Amino acid sequence: MRINFQGQQLQLHAHKAIYWEDAQSLLIADLHLGKVEHFRKNGLAAPASAAQVNYERLADLIQQFSPQRVLFLGDLFHSRLNYSWEQFCRFLLDFPSIGFELIKGNHDILPEAIYQSSALTIHPETLTIPPFILSHYPLEEVPAGLYNFYGHLHPGVVLEGLGKQRLKLPCFHFGPRQGVLPAFGVFTGLSLVRPQADDRVFVVAEDEVLEVN
Repeated sequence: MRINFQGQQLQLHAHKAIYWEDAQSLLIADLHLGKVEHFRKNGLAAPASAAQVNYERLADLIQQFSPQRVLFLGDLFHSRLNYSWEQFCRFLLDFPSIGFELIKGNHDILPEAIYQSSALTIHPETLTIPPFILSHYPLEEVPAGLYNFYGHLHPGVVLEGLGKQRLKLPCFHFGPRQGVLPAFGVFTGLSLVRPQADDRVFVVAEDEVLEVN
């Protein structure tokens, strides 16, 4: 879905990412790479195929939009180091003309030397590219003239049908000064949001993004 937002052209994609046309940048939150391996290592059930789906969707977005930058809004890698980090670093090397940048989140706790040895550019807390300021957490105060895009929450909403069916779906939730992106990772949960009257909500329903009231 293509929208004009804050004077910028954005494409909200069903892979749960934003392509910012004016800046030729992909915005992606909460991949949680390595989470499947982390769970399986600790004896918890997790679909082995989920990790590969993340890479397939990311590669599809890159092929579709040819961005100059891919901006990760935190929680790129889930906690402790495992072999999937090497897979991710190899993935980055397949796209040498693209700048990959990480705004750190609460799960991004790998040693600094690990990040420095990768092709990533690291931003500890925020990245400002007017008219947006990007972060992992919602900012307590948004600087004047800027709009805050963030991740962390894994937002979702419940839609109800005429037959009292209830369907929980991930969403983009844009308020007056701040907007939260859905979690990109396929093995993540949802946290229900409560939109206010003037908010804009876009649900991800399979291969479509639809605006709902």
